[in-house]
Amino acid sequence: MLNRRALLTGAAALPAAIASGSALAADPCSLPTKWDKTYDVIVIGSGGAGMSAGIVAKEAGANAVVLEKLAFPGGNTLVSGGGLNAAVPEDAKAAGVEDSPELHAKQTLAAGDFRGDPELVAILTKGAPESIKWLEKIGVKYRPGVYQIYGGLWPRCHNPLGQSGSDYIKAAVSYAKKIGLEVFTNHKITGIIREKPDAGRVFGVEVEVKGRKEYWRATKGVVAAAGGFSANPQMCSFFDPRLTRLNTTNQPGATGEVLTYIQSVNGLAVGLDYIQCIPWTAPGYKHTADVFQAIEYCIFINKEGKRYVAEDARRDVIRDATLAQTDQTVYQLVDVDGFVENNKYYDKMNHEALKNGTLFEANTLDELAKLVNLPAEELKKTVAEYNRLVDTKKDPLGRSEKMLCRKIVKAPFYAGPFGMCRHHTMGGARIDTKARVLDRQGKVIPGLYAAGEVTGGIHGTNRVGGNAIADIFTFGRLAGASAAAGV
Repeated sequence: MLNRRALLTGAAALPAAIASGSALAADPCSLPTKWDKTYDVIVIGSGGAGMSAGIVAKEAGANAVVLEKLAFPGGNTLVSGGGLNAAVPEDAKAAGVEDSPELHAKQTLAAGDFRGDPELVAILTKGAPESIKWLEKIGVKYRPGVYQIYGGLWPRCHNPLGQSGSDYIKAAVSYAKKIGLEVFTNHKITGIIREKPDAGRVFGVEVEVKGRKEYWRATKGVVAAAGGFSANPQMCSFFDPRLTRLNTTNQPGATGEVLTYIQSVNGLAVGLDYIQCIPWTAPGYKHTADVFQAIEYCIFINKEGKRYVAEDARRDVIRDATLAQTDQTVYQLVDVDGFVENNKYYDKMNHEALKNGTLFEANTLDELAKLVNLPAEELKKTVAEYNRLVDTKKDPLGRSEKMLCRKIVKAPFYAGPFGMCRHHTMGGARIDTKARVLDRQGKVIPGLYAAGEVTGGIHGTNRVGGNAIADIFTFGRLAGASAAAGV
């Protein structure tokens, strides 16, 4: 399996190809004279949403296939951290917290400024515990316990043993082989074929295979699960000009053309300007550390040596606050306890960062300030003030009481630069409660389904950390079932 860093090496070229017109859609005004292949269900994309849709459809008796444009399966799921939010009663009880799908839904709706559809959010939060059971069935093993992931708002996040989304893809690909589900890589969708551009049934897809165009029929349905467009800077900056120069956490295939194909057959797209960023590589840097996953151990410092935001705030709040700082560059800071805790998630990355100059270690804050070029007196004052807040449980920046639980006192200390990176596009194709794509009049497009980041209307203005993995497997399973049933 590839890691995020290896995938991002080639990320710059693909969006440029999309923008230059090499991803032209099929002619929506004409139908093929013959079909090269015919299946019951065709799934576009082999990330978590696509693989789960394909597996569920196949096990429901459909002749299903999964098509992937890149040379390997996995999509953004492959390079994700793998954290999945689910309100599992026994896990919550063991963690000493109260939790339920209803609380999860309430927090998800509020975090998205109530722009998410309550019915879709209810499906997400009620279905997330079921998704964990389903993932365990196909071979995923989870670490014990739950925690509050960065941007997660509540301790309900579950992580696979490998602390990586690649665990999901390894299990899904292995299970697909076991049940005879074909997954074709290097098969790029270049159009969705509908009876008429704005009416009738979706019949299938146009596929580019080894430089030639083929037409593949889907007798029951096409499931679009091709992900978002965070790796397409032109498309992102059209909706939010602040994001033009930022890096991305996404794999290079997250360029959004399948969403445009959905629109070309009259599909409704919503919330396209809701683009989430997370801390990752700082502007001008190629690498980063990650010592903010266990956010209770970490504080964020600007170039002036001061905290500037509640570190457990919503991701959009942290994005806006960080983009307003000097050079759009800030620093993550922990003590050795925080370093050890975060290494449960990104051990290899953090030790590599110590070698490549994106994370620094020092026995005193004075030494650390010198290494990262921060004002020492201001930095020491900031850390001392934060430690007092842990005692008082009241933060003027708004950090929650439960996240004011760990002082930064134990040497050595660690700090490294980070900035905002384009991470998740909350907008996309509007679906209903059966994962069917709606048209611009709010009517179902027969034969077209969607799941995962290509959809919109679930997360609202801001996605809760840990909800994306819950989303892709919950709605991926739903879309696969609906397509197989032809509903």
